[in-house]
Amino acid sequence: MEFIRNIKITDLASCGKSESFLQSSEWGQFKSRFGWTSLAFIVDWNGFGERPLLVLSRRLAPGFSFAYIPWGPELPESFTADDIQRSLVLAELARGLRRLLPVNCAFIRFDPPWFVEEPLLRLPFKKAAADIQPPDTVLVDLTVIDILASMKPKWRYNIGIAEKRGVLVNRPDASGIDDFYNLLKETAARDGIAIHSAVYYKTLFEIYNGNNSGSLRLYTTKYNNEVLAAIIVLCREKQATYLYGASSNINRNVMAPYALQWRAMQEAKACGCEVYDLFGIPPNEDPNHPMAGLYRFKTGFGGKIVHRAGSWDYPYKPVFYSLFRTLELARKKIRDKKKRAPEREQ
Repeated sequence: MEFIRNIKITDLASCGKSESFLQSSEWGQFKSRFGWTSLAFIVDWNGFGERPLLVLSRRLAPGFSFAYIPWGPELPESFTADDIQRSLVLAELARGLRRLLPVNCAFIRFDPPWFVEEPLLRLPFKKAAADIQPPDTVLVDLTVIDILASMKPKWRYNIGIAEKRGVLVNRPDASGIDDFYNLLKETAARDGIAIHSAVYYKTLFEIYNGNNSGSLRLYTTKYNNEVLAAIIVLCREKQATYLYGASSNINRNVMAPYALQWRAMQEAKACGCEVYDLFGIPPNEDPNHPMAGLYRFKTGFGGKIVHRAGSWDYPYKPVFYSLFRTLELARKKIRDKKKRAPEREQ
């Protein structure tokens, strides 16, 4: 059975109506500023309709590159497939794209968008040594009448504590990037994580809010004239996504991060979003996980825990891919050792 009738090259603007921000034309423009080549295609799903597809390509080593599809492909609404068929769909898509990608492309990496119970694809796919996008997350339903009532009691209490102690939530958007970045450096030093340059976040605002859409928002909190925490949230179509966050080491007892998330959820609902994606948690409630505190914090807002398959690779050049995968696994082990368990959210 053939799932795909045709794949043709198109312009990046065709991805403007993609469901996910990671498949959007804006994301393609953004990543093109930081070492990626953004390629856009139209996939004809053999009678089920056409859908745009964003593919990112990047150099790996002299003479080799790889391709990456973040949260794609987006299948037509009428196209239904079980887990086995989805593996076949991705394999057929990988084969169809091969002639349209750079000749030195060693493999294509997929981050499938659909939710799964068992994150497993079939051969010839290989599980990537490291996931690029977070496969596990929490989705808060913004359509309910009382969002607060869905949260754990302690989370409602902490939101109230922030208000009683005079924590002020502001929305400076792009003008607050310097404050955000100072906090981000503090967070990275505390938690042992890598961060991008300040230019990265400034460019994100430049592209997403270049048409004065205001879809990308930066919220900060102040307490005693100190900026304590900041988050960046993208509101697109019916979904809001909490992309980045940072917090200070001081005055953690005033519960600033809770006030930030609550304000962002309220404004996302007001602008028509139906889902608030907290964008990334550990796969389960493991107290020994270095990000166990993140799991507790995000799941307390009362959302639904969902799982995606994570990153999977389809090799085009098996020998080079095997070498790359060995090196990527080694690098991941080193990076994981450097991570420190973050302080528990109060």
